[in-house]
This record gives sequence, structure tokens and C-alpha cells, in this order.
Amino acid sequence: MNHGVRLRKTLDGVPAYKPGKPAAPVEGLTAYKISSNENPYPPLPSVLQVVTEAAGSMNRYPDMAVTALTDALAERWEVPTSSIATGTGSVGVLAQLINITCDPGDEVVYAWRSFEAYPIVVALAGATSVQVPLTETAEHDLSAMAAAVTDRTRLILVCTPNNPTGPSVTGAALREFLAAVPSDILVVIDEAYLEFNTAEDAPDALAIYREFPNVAVLRTFSKAYGLAGLRVGYAVAHEDVATALRKAATPFGVSMLAERAAIASLAAYDELELRVKALVQERERVLAALREQGWAVPDTQANFVWLPLGDDSVDFASSCQAQGLTLRPFPGDGVRCTIGETEANDRLIEIAQEFRQLRKSAS
Repeated sequence: MNHGVRLRKTLDGVPAYKPGKPAAPVEGLTAYKISSNENPYPPLPSVLQVVTEAAGSMNRYPDMAVTALTDALAERWEVPTSSIATGTGSVGVLAQLINITCDPGDEVVYAWRSFEAYPIVVALAGATSVQVPLTETAEHDLSAMAAAVTDRTRLILVCTPNNPTGPSVTGAALREFLAAVPSDILVVIDEAYLEFNTAEDAPDALAIYREFPNVAVLRTFSKAYGLAGLRVGYAVAHEDVATALRKAATPFGVSMLAERAAIASLAAYDELELRVKALVQERERVLAALREQGWAVPDTQANFVWLPLGDDSVDFASSCQAQGLTLRPFPGDGVRCTIGETEANDRLIEIAQEFRQLRKSAS
């Protein structure tokens, strides 16, 4: 007789999230982790000081309404405070978005491959993922996504720049897409890598949000702001959606340390932007070097590059691991390589060259 507790059958279809592995030590080499799209720079001294001071009060609950950060974001983006909803990283807010839109059996449309958390949070809600293949250039196929909408569709996710492949959608294409989507379906523009996007035709997501009542914008402090370990993200949405998101939030989810660090980071963005620009310069250098070697690397507007290695993805990741470089393989598809420290980027370029030559000689 089975005395085990009854768990939801839904869990059988939930894929496990695969976090980027930590850097593995290799004798004689500095090990680098370029598997999680983290900002390689340490916290700004001003932000670290604020967090250190806040730590003295961690015996107290944080402000459940995250009032100070909500006010700072509303002022920064010139939106009402009632349009801001915060959560534990953009993944936390993403789960809230699914919870406020989907009943079991409802559909969520998104490009694939895209952010690995999408199928997880959709499946946990008992909803159904509708994955629309990327184009040959690893971009969103927005017309195919519009065609995939049914009367069960409740949410559409547009990841731009797309994780893990890198390309951004254009503002014009996004507006055309929104005009084709029923106005009662929430469309989320996921901009986790917004600050790295230098494309001239990149969408102004907040302008689009103001134009379309069914649009929400999802952002995070994990990447450009370098607060990945503190877990704070937010959505800018119309008041009815933002109110629902606040209802669905984990109570006291955003810690006091995270809130204060985020406010300090907003205030220090001029300083942080110098780091972002340096990472973008490195991204362009790495992209050019890999293409010069002959790799078909798609355009990237994020802080990573994508190598579409197919069945060689795991072998390439193993070659990198053996040389103290940990990156993120997606078996049978490709590898995502975060732009990290200059030496890490140099090592990636060198290993890619060696791997390409070995593959040529083997064939």
C-alpha cells in the first residue's frame, strides 16, 4: 500500500531549471564562470555600503509594499506608482504574471528557444506552453507567434533581447505584432537585458506600454545593475494588471537589502552605465573574433553570445571546462557564453578557434 502524499500530476511535466555551473578549478589557470549572464564587476562601493548598513536591521520584516523602490521606479520611468509591481527577480514577477492570467489548460505563447524559466512557470500553473520556433537567424518569428494565438491564449511572452540567442526584436515589428493580437491577451515584453541593447531599431517598450493597454514590461536588477544575488525585479503594467500582480506576489518577497540596493543602483546608474558600455565593447570584440573564425554567431544585443553548435554543444562546453571556462550548453542546440572578464573572453576566443580547427581536421 502506497502511503506517500499525493502531489500534483502537473509536476510530472515540469522541466527542471538548470542553473549555470560554478567555475571549476583547473590547476595553473584562473577559473571563470560565464554560464549565468552575471555582471562580472563587483558591487559598486556606494551600493555595498547601503546593503551593509541595511543588514543591521535584518531582524525586521521588509516593507511589504516595497514603497520606496516603487516610488523611485515610478519617478525614473515617469509612470504612476500604481503601474509598478515588484517581485523576487524578473522570474518571480513572471510567475505572478502566469498566475494572474492562466487557469489550467490556458495557453502561453512564446518563442523557442528562449528563457529557460518560461516552460517551468507555465507548467507549474497547469497551463500549456505554445513554443514557436525561432527563425534561422535565432530571432523571434512574430508573424508565426501571432498565428499561434487561439481562443485559449491568455499570455504572450516576447523576450528582447532574446535569452539565450541574443537578437532583439524591432519596435516596428513589435507594434505590427501587437496590432494583430487580440486586445484581451496580455503581452509581456521581457527586457532583462535592456541596458545592453544598442540596436537603433530596438523597441521603446515603455512607449509601447503607454500605447497598448494589454502590454506589460518586465525588467530586472540582476544583470546590468549587478544585483543577481539579491533577487529583485519589477513589471510596469496598466493599473488593473499591476494591482493583480501585487495580489499574487509572495508577501515580503523583496528583502529590505534588495530594495535598498536597487534604489542605490538607480541613483548610481551613471557609474553602472560605464560598466555596461565596457561589456558592450567586449561583446562586439568577441562577436567579431568568433565571426572571423567562421562561426555563424547571430546578432546579439545582450551580455552574451550564442554559438549554434548543435550536437557539438556538450563537447565544446567540456573543452571549455577543461580549460577553466564554464559556460552554458543547451544539448543539441548551442552554447551561451556570457561576456565576462577580458581574460575569460580571450580564453573563449582561443578555445573556439582550437575547437573549430579540430572539427575541420576531423571531417
